[in-house]
Amino acid sequence: MRVSGPRAAAALAALAGPEQFEPRKATRARLRDSAGEALDDALVLWFAGPASFTGEDVVEFHVHGGRAIVEAVLRALAALPGLRPAEPGEFTRRAVENGKFDLTRAEALADLIDAETESQRRQALRQYEGALAALYDGWRGRLIRASAWAEAAIDFSDEEIPLDVIAQARRSAAGILEEIQSHLNDQGRGEIVRNGVHLTVFGQTNTGKSSLVNALARRDVAIVSPMPGTTRDVIEVHLDLGGYAVIVSDTAGLRPSDEAIESEGIRRALARTESADIALLLLDGTAADPFAGLPAGARDRASLTVWNKSDLPWPQRRDGLRISARTGEGLDALVEALSHLIKQKLESKGESSPLTRARHRHALQQAADALTRAIAAQDTELMAEDLRLALRALGRITGRVDIEELLDMVFKDFCIGK
Repeated sequence: MRVSGPRAAAALAALAGPEQFEPRKATRARLRDSAGEALDDALVLWFAGPASFTGEDVVEFHVHGGRAIVEAVLRALAALPGLRPAEPGEFTRRAVENGKFDLTRAEALADLIDAETESQRRQALRQYEGALAALYDGWRGRLIRASAWAEAAIDFSDEEIPLDVIAQARRSAAGILEEIQSHLNDQGRGEIVRNGVHLTVFGQTNTGKSSLVNALARRDVAIVSPMPGTTRDVIEVHLDLGGYAVIVSDTAGLRPSDEAIESEGIRRALARTESADIALLLLDGTAADPFAGLPAGARDRASLTVWNKSDLPWPQRRDGLRISARTGEGLDALVEALSHLIKQKLESKGESSPLTRARHRHALQQAADALTRAIAAQDTELMAEDLRLALRALGRITGRVDIEELLDMVFKDFCIGK
């Protein structure tokens, strides 16, 4: 249990005794309540602010995990003056407010806790270590300088300011804009890693789509039946394939149908295929005409084509990946092929800090729009205003919006009023 704030030291003394605890060193202590009754034999860690997670005085009580012990220690803490239960996420919020790290690292901490796959862990850890913050703060620092030049040209025109200061600001803004646009043009790689790759399995009826999804999930998530048209709606299952979070969708079989519910299922199947990150076309290797009934253009939507029912006789040779969803033959090769496709789609070349949230993308687009206007502006006042808007949009990502920095740069660069 963690206590943070000005009453942390008092809480430590009340439960563990008045002796001095060495900062950042685990110490064994007998915890007692206000009546002197022993609660637990625990480990205590003391962190004097600002050298703590929140930047405040912090004490951690590492107790045995039984419910009775936890509840007893919580009651003892609640009885102390000035203590209350923390709100959800409050410790991290205090860390941000106290300048221990920025919003991107706070979001990364949540992603790190929630990570279920290796790719999610790696991405969250890079962001937690400050990869995104360094990128955005670099743009922000350059933009502060460009904005300061524009402000100086307006407010201190009678001072000794270089004649080409506006041209310098425009060139700097153009360079930042180009880098932001390149960052935005990432096909959503970071968000896909964080939220999951959408993989849709589609094909005609009775090709074994539901059997394949069950085999990949290693459990029965979809009903399997020899009756055509069993799957009517889209069924989703979340998997870890090759270290990537994947959302696999089993869809209705594609065939001409006049039945209303099945027709709606087919419509949804085609729509899901269109929106999928990866579309797997499953064909029946035993069929005389394996493409019969496929809608026009369906084969062109496939990221990967797979032949099923390799455990049965085939009328002719089929070129491509062969599997048997029933026996498991070829499934390892299929998983390897899917992992390769996912890696190709998500692995960026030379970019270690992809966008991970729609909030970041929205703010960056606002910054890019403002920079575009600033570069095109003929009036210096309008240019300066759009540079301020771009700076504010970047600041919203990391949580740093400080007019004092702009003023510092104005006076530092030009020694105004010396």
